[in-house]
This record gives sequence, C-alpha cells and structure tokens, in this order.
Amino acid sequence: MNKTNNIHSAALLCVALSLSLPLSSADEPLESAVKTQLKAQKRSIESQEQVNTLADETRDMLQEYRTAIRSIDSLKVYNRQLEKLTGKQQEELSSIERQLGHIEQTQRDIVPLMLRMVDVLEEFISLDMPFLKEERANRMAAIREMMDRPDVTLPDKFRRIMEAYQIEMEYGRTIEAYNETITVNGEDHTVDVLRVGRISLNYLTLDQGSAGFWNTETQAWEPLPDNYLQSIQQGLKIARKQTSPDLFKLPVRAPEAAR
Repeated sequence: MNKTNNIHSAALLCVALSLSLPLSSADEPLESAVKTQLKAQKRSIESQEQVNTLADETRDMLQEYRTAIRSIDSLKVYNRQLEKLTGKQQEELSSIERQLGHIEQTQRDIVPLMLRMVDVLEEFISLDMPFLKEERANRMAAIREMMDRPDVTLPDKFRRIMEAYQIEMEYGRTIEAYNETITVNGEDHTVDVLRVGRISLNYLTLDQGSAGFWNTETQAWEPLPDNYLQSIQQGLKIARKQTSPDLFKLPVRAPEAAR
C-alpha cells in the first residue's frame, strides 16, 4: 500500500514537473521579443532624432544657400555699377591729366604776359600826371615783390595786377582832394592837391594865397593867376563832399590839332 502510494506520488511529481517546465520555456522568448522590440524602438527613436537633426541642418544649409545666392546677385549688381563708376573715374582722370598739361602750358604763357602787364602799368604811371606818387609807387613795388613769391598762386597774382589796372582806370573818372608836398619853381610847398580825373591837376597853398597846375607839356608845377583861386577852392570842397557838385573853372590843356 505504501509502496503503491509512493509510486503514485512520484508520478504526480513527475507530472507536475512536466507541466511546469514548458511554462518557463515560454516566458524566455517573450521577454527576449520584448527586449528586441524595445531596442528596435530605441533605435527607431534615435534614427528619427538623427533624421530630424539632418532635416534641421538641411533647412539651415538651404537658407544659407539662398542667402548666399541673393548676396551673389547683389554683388554682381554692385560690381557692374562699380565697373561703370571706375570707367567714369578713369575718363575723368584722363581729362584731368589733359587739363594739367594745358595748365602747365598756360602757366608758361601767362607768366610772361603778367610781367609785361606790370611793365606797361609802371611805364604808364611814370608818364602820367604826378598824383598820389607814393601810393601808386608802393602798389607797384608790392606787385613786383609778389610776382617773385612762390607761395602766391598765379590766379592771385593775376587778380592783384588786374586790381591795380582797375584802380588806375578809376582815377580817370573821379575827383579827389588830398594833401602833398610838391616842388614849385625849385621850392617845396605843402599844398592841397585837386585832381579832376586825368583832365586837370591843380594845387592850392594852405594859406589859400596862391594856386597852380601841372603843366603836361613842361612836366612841372606852374602858378596860376589869382582869378583861379576861388574856383580851385570850390573844387576842393566838392571833392571833399563839403558842398554839392557844381561847375567851376579849371585850366585845361587845349587839344592838339590833328596832323
């Protein structure tokens, strides 16, 4: 009996063992499959992240490419414009070089001309009536000194010469009174000088006792009759704007007869 029970118990144990063994063997492939699936999902996620990263990089590179293309187009337009400007500047440079060549030639021509103008003006003053002798002599000396100065430009030199010519021209249509020392009959006298254009140059002594005029024929100061005293006094007042303009009598050289 006991032996039969033992045999039965052993059989049950074997059955139990045989039933339990297949269950453990079924769990291992499932776990392995799950792990494999998880690994695949993880790789898929990593791959997707890589794809996303590559996509972002691709978009960035595409944007940079488009930006570069726009920059290249802008540079092409700028370069074309720059080529035009460079061409214009080259033309202007060539023009300036030609002008400089002309300026050098002009300078070589104008300097002798200005020197001749100074010579002519000095000669004219020496032959003119002797009014404002010191002032006019100083003006011409200053121009002579200026002509030798390298720091004065040619336009400034020419302008100063033309100003001197203009002043001399103005003397011919103005009336003026000033004080000066002159020589009459070998004696020096301080007198009031009356200049009426270049028509007449007269003097009146400070005591208003005698008057005279510059004789262009003799190139000397000569006395006038007393009947000119009042007229020259009036002329001096008019020149000094002490009275309103009016007619007055002056000695004037008669025009030469035509030859």
